[in-house]
Amino acid sequence: MASSRRRSRGANRRRPGSGGSRAAARRRRRTLVTIGALIVVSVAVWLLRAEGPASDNLRAAADAARQALDSATAPATPTPDTPPTAPASDAPPTSGEPVLGGLRPTLTAAQAQAVLDGLTLAPTTVPGVGDYDRDDYGERWADIDGNGCNQRDDVLFRDVRPGTVTVATQGACDHDVLAGTWDGPYTGRPLVFDDLKDSAQAQAITIDHVVPLGEAHRSGAGSWPATERERFANDLDNLVATDGPTNSDKSDADPAEWRPPERSSWCAYALVWVGVKADWELAVDDAERRGLAEMLSAC
Repeated sequence: MASSRRRSRGANRRRPGSGGSRAAARRRRRTLVTIGALIVVSVAVWLLRAEGPASDNLRAAADAARQALDSATAPATPTPDTPPTAPASDAPPTSGEPVLGGLRPTLTAAQAQAVLDGLTLAPTTVPGVGDYDRDDYGERWADIDGNGCNQRDDVLFRDVRPGTVTVATQGACDHDVLAGTWDGPYTGRPLVFDDLKDSAQAQAITIDHVVPLGEAHRSGAGSWPATERERFANDLDNLVATDGPTNSDKSDADPAEWRPPERSSWCAYALVWVGVKADWELAVDDAERRGLAEMLSAC
């Protein structure tokens, strides 16, 4: 079964600095407690020695000291965590690493060529898989990672240009994406939307399966159980935000039949494609393998 052999992806990470900040707060509180205690003791000694109006003044000072101590040592009112905001940018990031929109390949170029050579070579359609039907691949954008957001919002949030996104909380999802700017992974053109609750704008930015479901079906996924097909259809490592017309033009073609119009995207596209095929143990046909090798030469 494909999932039992699929490489595991990242682990949950603690928010950096959270433990250190709590420890620092505890140290500050202990220091304040010590200082306050010294003040109270000092005032108490003076009270024992003082008589008359002066003692009244000292008692007032003691009360003030106690109030200051109580205020300093009271637990801080908790405040909601504010996620870090990336600085706004008018241009896509230029890290030098291959990236497909906001999707980073899991393989390097050197790894991808070796992995490609090791993929199962099969006819264009693996025997016995039957006809492709989208309904056989489960719920669209199912929340298979259990973070409260559907996969469409996860991809839009991951791929958006830093500093441009507007999000809202919707139910259990803390990043329901409302607006932002995306870099077209296949064309290089920016995709700018200011209201994704508007149906026309929502339809203009789509989520593409880099390895299309129909192509994966013919390459072996058609023989998988329903649960595996649904997981594949919602695998974030195979999903990227792109414009609707380019997505429609690509359809379910493989690299022998369709390549990104923007040639600078060929390397990242091939890296992602080979990584997905390897992760899910899908076959390639001869023309597809030659097309991928040519695209990898652009890396």
